[in-house]
Amino acid sequence: MAINTKAILTSEVFLSFLYRFIRVYSSTFHYTITNEKEWMDYLKQGGNVLLCAWHQQFFAAIHYFKTYEAYHPPLMISKSMDGAIIAGVARRSGWNPVLGSSSRGGAEALRGMIDGFKESHLAGHVVDGPRGPAGNIKAGLIRLAHAADAVIVPFYTLADRSWYFNSWDNFLLPKPFARVSLSYGTMIKFNPTIDPVEFEAQRQQLEQIMTPGLQGRLATKDTL
Repeated sequence: MAINTKAILTSEVFLSFLYRFIRVYSSTFHYTITNEKEWMDYLKQGGNVLLCAWHQQFFAAIHYFKTYEAYHPPLMISKSMDGAIIAGVARRSGWNPVLGSSSRGGAEALRGMIDGFKESHLAGHVVDGPRGPAGNIKAGLIRLAHAADAVIVPFYTLADRSWYFNSWDNFLLPKPFARVSLSYGTMIKFNPTIDPVEFEAQRQQLEQIMTPGLQGRLATKDTL
């Protein structure tokens, strides 16, 4: 009898176990949070905030990001088995997974993210997911910020002790009891534009801002 690996890994039983394991594992981290107040004040005043990070660094933020569950923020996640697993963890953390990516279901996901913004005013986006290239910001992030009239707030995670996977994103996994720094960048607001040259300039500007936050082997990536 063949084992249906996908069915097992995306089952409610496995996802519940995985979520609890991540919560226990990451509860050993000692967090330092920097520059959260600026965008939180803007959010509380009715502004729309789009938090974004490199795929390399999202794991270290999972535990702390449960503090935002009251907003039930939308989070774009790819239509894949990996995406289904991440969506299960995100949902249990109080986030609202919206399935789609630049390669599959992007237009539908963009509409879902915009609708989610209307309710929560807060959303999350992994800028180079789901499969890279690492350090390359996808155009969908800029489109979403335009459509939702949102400020973009990059965030970065850093651990004093961590493993880096030999994966396309050089995935960062803090070691148990690591000191984890979660730092937010300055709010960035781009004016909507239909000019492709100006649009690309905005995308490159954000990429240039966020590139120094890459770590591991990606830390040597040239800035634009």
